[in-house]
Amino acid sequence: MRTFPFSAIVGQELLKKGLLANAVDPSIGGVLIRGEKGTGKTTAVRAFAAVLPPKRVVSGCRFGCLEGMPRCGECVARELSGETLSHESRSVEVVDLPLNASEDRVVGSLDLEAALREGSKKFEMGVLGKANGNVLYIDEVNLLDDHVVDVLLDVAVSGVNVVMREGVTYSHPSRFLLVGTMNPEEGELRPQLLDRFGLCVEVTGEKDLSLRRQIVERVLAFEGSAPGFVEKWAQEDEALRGRIEEARELLPSVAVPDHVLGAVVEVVADLGVAGHRGDITILKCSKALAAVKGIPLPDEECLADAFRLSLPHRLKEDPFEEAASGRRRLDAVLSRFGAPKPGRT
Repeated sequence: MRTFPFSAIVGQELLKKGLLANAVDPSIGGVLIRGEKGTGKTTAVRAFAAVLPPKRVVSGCRFGCLEGMPRCGECVARELSGETLSHESRSVEVVDLPLNASEDRVVGSLDLEAALREGSKKFEMGVLGKANGNVLYIDEVNLLDDHVVDVLLDVAVSGVNVVMREGVTYSHPSRFLLVGTMNPEEGELRPQLLDRFGLCVEVTGEKDLSLRRQIVERVLAFEGSAPGFVEKWAQEDEALRGRIEEARELLPSVAVPDHVLGAVVEVVADLGVAGHRGDITILKCSKALAAVKGIPLPDEECLADAFRLSLPHRLKEDPFEEAASGRRRLDAVLSRFGAPKPGRT
């Protein structure tokens, strides 16, 4: 199946930055994309996965244990038996979570009879096993059972999926880039679950006529296999893939000055954001965006984008206001700090 080129997506600059920041630093905690239908949410996610650098995994491991990361029990057992584990490159995939998925389908299931009879742990891998090292995509996450969403978010933070049934426990690595999409018209996520997503982006249809025309032209060119279209954008995507690899290497050396840390804490406190996830996510996101730009310190654009990605879903709204009061307060506070409008990647 052909994937629309990520670099050919028109507009949606903040969304693209949110995805790229997570590609550089997955500990940011994923992206929640909110918007009406037909705004290219799914297209953007699948295009994004295609530009991610290949991953290095243990050969023959059903969980795809990542090189340099803690391994599953099966890989440990292979090593203890004297086997030297080898590694191979694999493309990053999009693993879809079905909307009607049960908890066992998500986390996996244990054969309790085998455990009691033979003392062995026979584990049937679930979605979280397949998601290791990949992009876990949840379409219409707001319609998913709250308990299942809670489990997913817990694993996204810990990087380990633990299954416990009748005193029998099995665990395996599950490190993935979490992306959820939702249409707010169909219902909202609980605030507790919203806060667990690292970043949140609101997407809307383009109002600018020239941009709408560009969108239509590029989609038709892609679907009609227009000469040179795929080749041109494949080169752009390849260049972006290289930027992600370079940004990952640069990230550890990107620093946040004390005055920037102080400003971030001041803004978040001024906005009345509960907890500290917002502060931490802003700093992580600004560093990742700086790494993408290839600069040693987050600049004003990086910080402004990090605020706009990290806080919208954490701001309290005034129920008596017709417009988004939280968004207006964020823009007002950022303007006091001289933050620029969202720029282009």
